[in-house]
Amino acid sequence: MIMAYRTKTYIAGDWTGDKKAIDKLYEWNDSDYWNLSFVDAHELTQARDSSLNCTIKRSLKERMDSSKTFVLVVGNQTNTITAGGCQFCGSYNSWSSYCTKGYSIDYRSYIKYECDKAVEANIKLVILYNSTKIEKSKCPESIRNLGTHINMMYVGTDGKTYWNYTKIKDAINS
Repeated sequence: MIMAYRTKTYIAGDWTGDKKAIDKLYEWNDSDYWNLSFVDAHELTQARDSSLNCTIKRSLKERMDSSKTFVLVVGNQTNTITAGGCQFCGSYNSWSSYCTKGYSIDYRSYIKYECDKAVEANIKLVILYNSTKIEKSKCPESIRNLGTHINMMYVGTDGKTYWNYTKIKDAINS
């Protein structure tokens, strides 16, 4: 099988708890002024929220296969989110631990699945902490000590918090 040329950037994170930080990346990308330049892998395929977890993961893998860069936004809940595990799917039979649709069982969350697939794909990893500091304990273990880790915000000399745009842009666009 011939692998498609990798040109996309894959954005992952807790879309509920860290939505503001993720939205900021898209805002910068869509702006002529900010010039953060990436092609979003999520534009390739879409899975519905009502899809089976394994179907959604298959869609995530397709997006990853076209990606040259994996960006994970790490927040307070990133390493503890469980959404995406088979045990939370309507097709999972908890009594005997099997899928009623015949698929294999995968207990990983979507985020941990995405991180594992990014490592397997051997693509550039950019880990952005939705904070003024880097706290690797909040990062999934499979990428905790890999890639480039950056705090998304910093405290200026005036005591105000600012987005760390230049470091983020350099990490994603390099």
